[in-house]
Amino acid sequence: MPTVSRENIGLLNDKLTVTVTREDYFPAFEKNLKQYAKQANIPGFRKGMVPAGMIRKMHGPALFADEVLRSVEKGLMDYLRAEKLDIFAQPLAAEENRIDHLSMNEPAEYSFSFEIGLKPTFSIDFASWNLPKYVVSVTDESVEEEVERLRQRHGKLSEPETVSSEDNVLNVVFEAAAEDGTVAEGTASKENSLLVKYFAPSFREKLMGLKKDDSVVLQLGNAFDEKEREWLIKDLGLNAADETALTQSFKMTVVKVGLVEKRDLEESFFTEAFPGKDIKTEEAFRQTVRETIEEQWNRQAVNLLHHELYHKFTDEVKMDFPEAFLKRWMQSGGEKPKSAEEVEAEFPTFRNQLQWTLISDKIVQDNQLEVQPEELRNSMREQILGYFGGMNLEGGNMGWIESYVDKMMQDEQQVDSAYRRLITEKIFEWSATQVKTTEQPISVEDFTKLQHQHQH
Repeated sequence: MPTVSRENIGLLNDKLTVTVTREDYFPAFEKNLKQYAKQANIPGFRKGMVPAGMIRKMHGPALFADEVLRSVEKGLMDYLRAEKLDIFAQPLAAEENRIDHLSMNEPAEYSFSFEIGLKPTFSIDFASWNLPKYVVSVTDESVEEEVERLRQRHGKLSEPETVSSEDNVLNVVFEAAAEDGTVAEGTASKENSLLVKYFAPSFREKLMGLKKDDSVVLQLGNAFDEKEREWLIKDLGLNAADETALTQSFKMTVVKVGLVEKRDLEESFFTEAFPGKDIKTEEAFRQTVRETIEEQWNRQAVNLLHHELYHKFTDEVKMDFPEAFLKRWMQSGGEKPKSAEEVEAEFPTFRNQLQWTLISDKIVQDNQLEVQPEELRNSMREQILGYFGGMNLEGGNMGWIESYVDKMMQDEQQVDSAYRRLITEKIFEWSATQVKTTEQPISVEDFTKLQHQHQH
């Protein structure tokens, strides 16, 4: 059987030399040669009647090389399994390996070398970490804003004749135009739907009294505040980096005037806004709104805690890597060869990803974290329901959802994506129970700033 010698050539970087003798590969070579002769189709000869010497001359060298390399590969894999070596990727064949010296006429002892990168051992000192657990303060003003938003969301849409309020909804058509409103022939148009309150306060007066088919000429720079301009520039197909985008004139024609009549604060509205909650009073409704907002902020606070944990994992868990081996593997072991310059540029990110993979694998294995099939189904079911934006689908035939989930469960990509998301959640949920956390009250404004700082 093949023999393997092992030599350390760097940090977590070993060289394995596999040696095979004639007895390891030659019997199998002769057997394969005979088998090939029985199956070969060569013009002028009946199948299975080709002279052995011709088969040997024509196909022997290739079959011989294949059998030697197959024997070497088996010896290498058997060694890795027997020694239980935890390695990165696959062994890299050494540059000095050559097959041009293999001779079926003079079978001899051959040696081939491979490099392996060994995974590091490391520990995670959860007990030494103390992380803030933010508690976002929900103000009365934010509760009132959400109450008004819900009243409008569930309101009844009417179509008044003219614009009279900043709560009016305008279905409009934008057309690029000259300053006097003249639109060139063939100019493309873009439909949109805007609340009057989206316009800058100084421009809203010009909209009052407008009715269907009326139009105004505007520039984005004076008709909208900065936060509204950004998405409008994109929606109208303009270049945000072009300063003239804000001074480009548009003719805006009103197609329809709408008005959402806000719902009264009564029981039927409470039931529609929070189905299944059995809310009967305005006080209970406002309390439910507050709890809903608190729950939303709490989820975001948990996400931020998980984000901080990720940085602890990647910044403070110390581990060594066989960097020279990994860089060589990145150059030649991937789907597409990379230059040395490309590898150097990509390696820091690759190293961080590798560190996170090792840490997450360790947490999963050490704590037997699992994702059950029913958890996958529930995740996919929630994903489907999420497409409907929170619409209440209760009371209808929901069988189609289960049928759709069945199809998703047959899709390897869908299952893999759901599994990765769920196992990552479990990793962070478990890790959060292992560290010290200190509750820290924080305002919505300050918490939002923290989120932006960590937005990467």
